[in-house]
Amino acid sequence: MIILKYIWILLQCLIGFNLVMPVLLLLVYSLRRSRVRNAANALQAAAPADYGIIVTAYEQTHQLPAVVASLLRLQYRNFHIYVVADKCDISNLHFPADKVSVLRPEQVLASNTRSHFYAIRNFIRPHSHLTIIDSDNLTEPDYLDQLNVFFARGFEAVQGVRDAKNLDSTYARLDAARDIYYHFYDGKILFGAGSSATLAGSGMAFTTSLYRKCLEHLDVQGAGFDKVLQEGIVSRGYRIAFAEGAVVYDEKTSGSEQLVKQRARWINTWFKYFGYGFKILFRGLGRADWNQIVFGLVLLRPPLFIFLLLSVAFMLVNAWLAPWVALIWLAGLLTFVLGFYISLRRSHTDQRIYQSLYSIPKFISFQLLALFHSRKANSISVATRHGQPEQNT
Repeated sequence: MIILKYIWILLQCLIGFNLVMPVLLLLVYSLRRSRVRNAANALQAAAPADYGIIVTAYEQTHQLPAVVASLLRLQYRNFHIYVVADKCDISNLHFPADKVSVLRPEQVLASNTRSHFYAIRNFIRPHSHLTIIDSDNLTEPDYLDQLNVFFARGFEAVQGVRDAKNLDSTYARLDAARDIYYHFYDGKILFGAGSSATLAGSGMAFTTSLYRKCLEHLDVQGAGFDKVLQEGIVSRGYRIAFAEGAVVYDEKTSGSEQLVKQRARWINTWFKYFGYGFKILFRGLGRADWNQIVFGLVLLRPPLFIFLLLSVAFMLVNAWLAPWVALIWLAGLLTFVLGFYISLRRSHTDQRIYQSLYSIPKFISFQLLALFHSRKANSISVATRHGQPEQNT
C-alpha cells in the first residue's frame, strides 16, 4: 500500500508539473530577456545563405501553384525551389525553370524525409541551407530574410511561425489557438529561456550539412520526422532558434473527420517518440546542459488534452480523498488557464479565435476519439488532406 501511495503521489506530480511549466518558463524568459536582446546584436561574418526550398506534395497538387507563386515573391533571391511531387500528376504544373524544379520520383516514397533527400540528391547546386515548406503553405515575402538573422548569429537550425491561413470553422479557429499556444511557449519562450524551439514540420530551416548529419543515415516513415530531427539536433549540442518574424501560413483543419485523422497521427507520433525526452534529459543532466535538460522535459509532456483531462480527473478524485490536494489541483489548472490566456494576448490573435474557445470541450472530445484511432493512425492516410469539402461548424 505504501508503494502504491508513493506511485500515486509521483504520478500526480509528473502530470501537475506540466500545468505550471509554461508559466515557470515564462518567468525564466522574463529574467533572461535583456541578455537575449544583447545577444541579438552579435552577428557573425558569413557567406550569404544559398537556399534549397523543398516543397513536398503527396497525391495532391491543387495548391502547389499558389505555394510556388508565394515563394517566387520572396525578397531574398538566392534560392531555388524543389517541388517533390510524390505519387502526383504533374502534367498541369508549369513553373519558371530557372527558379523551380518539379521532381516526380519514379517509385512512391510516401515519406517526408525520403522526399527531402530526393530533392537534396537533385539539387542543381550545393545549397548551403535548406528550408522545408508544406504543399499548403504560403510565405511572407521576408521569410528568408528573417531566417538569415539567426543563421548570421551562428545558429544552424531555425523554426519559424506557422500562422493560420484559414479561420473558416470552429475547428480551424481552435486549431489556430493551439498553434498560438505552442508557438508562444514551445517557440518564443522556450528559445528565449535558453533552450531550443520545438520543430513544427514545416516553416523550418537548417544548414544542409546539419540536416544531412541528423537524418541521412535514417529512414523515417510515417509522421514524426520532425521529432527525430529535433532529437538529432539537440542531442548533438545544437540549439534550435525561433524566428518570430519568419511567417508561413498553414491551412488548419476545418472538419471533424479531418481533425480526428490528423490528431490520431500526432498522438501516435508522441507515443512513438516521447522516449527521446528521457534520452535528452539524462544527457543534459550528465553534462549540466540547460538546453538539453529543459528540452527533454518538454518532449516528455503528453499532448495538451491528455494532461488536462488527467488533471481534472486527479482533482475530482482528490475532492473525495484529500480536499486540500484538490485545491492544489484547482490552483494548477487556473495557472494553466492563465498561461494559455497570456499566450493569446501576447500574440496576434484574431477575435474569432477568442469567440471559438467555448467549443474547447467538443474539440477535446474529437481528440479523445483520435486517441482511440491512434494505433492505426499511419495506415489511415499518409498526409492531411486539405481543401476537401467538409461540414463546417
